[in-house]
Amino acid sequence: MGLRKKHRESEVSTDSLNDIMFFLLLFFLILSTMVSPNSIKVNLPKSTTNTTLENKVKPIHVAISKDHKYFVNSIEIAKDGLEPEILKYASKQTDPVVIMHLDKELSIQDEVDIMNVCYKLKCKTVLATAPTQK
Repeated sequence: MGLRKKHRESEVSTDSLNDIMFFLLLFFLILSTMVSPNSIKVNLPKSTTNTTLENKVKPIHVAISKDHKYFVNSIEIAKDGLEPEILKYASKQTDPVVIMHLDKELSIQDEVDIMNVCYKLKCKTVLATAPTQK
């Protein structure tokens, strides 16, 4: 009897695989936009008008030039005279504010030195920057 086994090759249909992969990709894209681990949701306050307040007390301006010359309110002083000079102006105010004008080529240590002096004297510090050109 000449029975031969017919050997069939099994074949997997991959026609719908592209559709499944497309839907998985869409699912993960939509899911990734909904979940943002680095964002913090904060309810911000609202304001009605943009008015400026009259400030009767002038801030103390401390400037350091590129060649490490120190100025307090446009008066040149030595580095070791920085604390007494700021104290002279800060003692006349209830909530003194020091605006730091530093050359961009100075190191962070120069800024930290002024901030340490202001922290000792209980002054608030603000770093002045130049507006960007558009």
